[in-house]
Amino acid sequence: MQKVLIAGATGYLGRFVLQEFKKQGYWVRALARDAARLESISEYIDEAFTGAVTDPNSLQGICKDMDIVFSSIGITKQKDNLTYMDVDYQGNMNLLEEAKKEGISKFIYVSVFNAEKMKNLKGIQAKVRFEEELKKSGLDYSIIYPNGFFSDMLDYLKMAKKGRGYVFGSGKYRINPIHGEDLAEVCVNAADGEEKEINVGGPDILTHNEIVAIAFESLNKKIKISRIPIWLKNFILATLRFFTSVKTYGPIEFFMTVLTMEMVAPTYGKHHLKDFFLENKEERSSLKTRV
Repeated sequence: MQKVLIAGATGYLGRFVLQEFKKQGYWVRALARDAARLESISEYIDEAFTGAVTDPNSLQGICKDMDIVFSSIGITKQKDNLTYMDVDYQGNMNLLEEAKKEGISKFIYVSVFNAEKMKNLKGIQAKVRFEEELKKSGLDYSIIYPNGFFSDMLDYLKMAKKGRGYVFGSGKYRINPIHGEDLAEVCVNAADGEEKEINVGGPDILTHNEIVAIAFESLNKKIKISRIPIWLKNFILATLRFFTSVKTYGPIEFFMTVLTMEMVAPTYGKHHLKDFFLENKEERSSLKTRV
């Protein structure tokens, strides 16, 4: 039986990956800063390891006896005064160093679709820098480049609940977000696969106008869309860069950039965004999607 270390097990994607590894018969060690956060998913975990990716001393021995390391570690919302370089780069580097010590057979890392085209963004710079280190580490690896998660699309549902949706420009840029369960299959299958880089999105290619419309339809509400000029987006970002720290503008910069470019990845999966919105249209249901 192969053994896998999962870093990021308590996140949206990590929980699905954890379940999929167990489903496929792996022995699982899960990393968490607080072991209590693993209690709700303990049935899928063979061993919990308490440590922080930003503290290399706390990671000593984490890869001992492991065959595979999976990491979806990265900042989604800035907190604890940590930067993208602290977490997305150095945190993953700390894991990589432990993996190299133990000579693990494969390191699977989750990045972002179109990362190369967005490496001028602070958050993406850190990911791309780690990817470069992983590629030259001497370890076998797979880098997964997923499109937006279904959980990210809940922002459209929130807008619909408030009565108006917003898109940039014409709203005709396309994206095919993917459900965590479908993406987990891709990640786990990569453990035995030969592909080094895997671009993947969900089965439905949608414009942002269409996503807004689906959100309103799931609530049985009249569709109302306002379009924000692209020049205003650029002005907002320039203002944020000047007057705020990367902690504030980083996530906004990424979000606004993704909304104003084509984000169509190879399609995969069985879950559809319309069904996801219907399942999560009640506030209490959002607990199923993001942790």
